[in-house]
Amino acid sequence: MLTRWFTTAAENRRSGISGEARPAVRRSRLGSAITAMALATGLTALASLPAPATAGDARQGRQVAYITNQDDNTVSAIDVATNTTIATIPVGNGPRGVAASPGGTRVFVANQFSNTVSVINTATNGVIAVIPVGAVPVGVAVTPGGTRAYVTNSGAGTVSVIDTATNTVIATIPVGATPTDVAVTPGGTRAYVTNQTSGDVTVIDTATNTVITTIPTGASPTGVAVTLGGTRAYVANFNSGTVSVINTATDTVEATLGAGVNPDYVAIANVP
Repeated sequence: MLTRWFTTAAENRRSGISGEARPAVRRSRLGSAITAMALATGLTALASLPAPATAGDARQGRQVAYITNQDDNTVSAIDVATNTTIATIPVGNGPRGVAASPGGTRVFVANQFSNTVSVINTATNGVIAVIPVGAVPVGVAVTPGGTRAYVTNSGAGTVSVIDTATNTVIATIPVGATPTDVAVTPGGTRAYVTNQTSGDVTVIDTATNTVITTIPTGASPTGVAVTLGGTRAYVANFNSGTVSVINTATDTVEATLGAGVNPDYVAIANVP
């Protein structure tokens, strides 16, 4: 029985939220990623920021990790080179999912209890926009081209599509029940959305923002990640203790792998 996300109405009232389901406060585990740039789904984003060029040196980026603090309603910005916190940024209520734009200039934060997305300018570490989305947004992914951000609204059964140039929602896509995580293929043509309650994955065509197909998986699919070549999507099924392997050419499950107890999130590493 799925009990991970929602608390009772009484608990919501104690938190100052009435009339809406609230995902349970939970500390998700960070997925391991052995790449120079990686996203740990739902908790941390690494942004590669331009560093001042010095004479005779090539211009290089510096990395800053952005961590959502769910109960503080803030995001911590940590300089990866020095392991120091360089900013604490106020955002909306219950920040959960976070993703950086490919160029490292923006960070998008899903505020699950405010039903908004905060947009952070990484040059100033200030919020430059607050975008209304659907109920209880939890997951967010930015396309490789950086032009769109896809946000899972777990309380609404929808995905909001944000135009990152205007910071506005340009489409709202109905998906399955309790959409949780989202991953975009390296080519940017497809978005894969896990639907916890309906036990499936919705495949979205990013050119038209329409649903191509829905793929049954194990019980309570939570995390999803697409391989670096874009040929497979790996889905962690929380209540089944399994991982579904989706062939992205056919959008079918080609293998179901055993995992540990309550597999949660997934990261793909390009291991040397």
